[in-house]
Amino acid sequence: MNELLLKFPRSMASLLDILHGIQDADPQHHLSDEALRAVAEYLDVPPSEVVSTATFYTMYSRAPRGRHIVRLCQSPPCQLLGSETLAEVLAESLGVGIGETTADGAFTLETTSCLGACAEAPAMMVDDKVYGNLTKEKARSVIADVRRSDAAR
Repeated sequence: MNELLLKFPRSMASLLDILHGIQDADPQHHLSDEALRAVAEYLDVPPSEVVSTATFYTMYSRAPRGRHIVRLCQSPPCQLLGSETLAEVLAESLGVGIGETTADGAFTLETTSCLGACAEAPAMMVDDKVYGNLTKEKARSVIADVRRSDAAR
């Protein structure tokens, strides 16, 4: 943890980047109580300031998540073009509801306000890759491809 923190300036202006770095480095893609206390100590601020930031932004998770984070866009363009149906398809394909993680710890299904891919609506992001112009079949195919990729490792 200390090694990771030292990569960032000791400034509240770095807080969001620090939280991203810690969450990305965590195998379960979340921010633990211990990690948040370490950040507060590093920045010399009350832990409540770090916790309030970590809980305000939806990009951070306080609960452990899967190896792959599937984020379905819920912006108006995506909703108009079928993201609600895609949510059902993804939930069925993964066997979980929104905000849940598969039993094998491979996937967590989440929604997000906007992915910035309105021209390619409806869209979803798996880890750091955005997939647009989704259909039911394409959404299922993306999940199957990620599963195959995991199995090949």
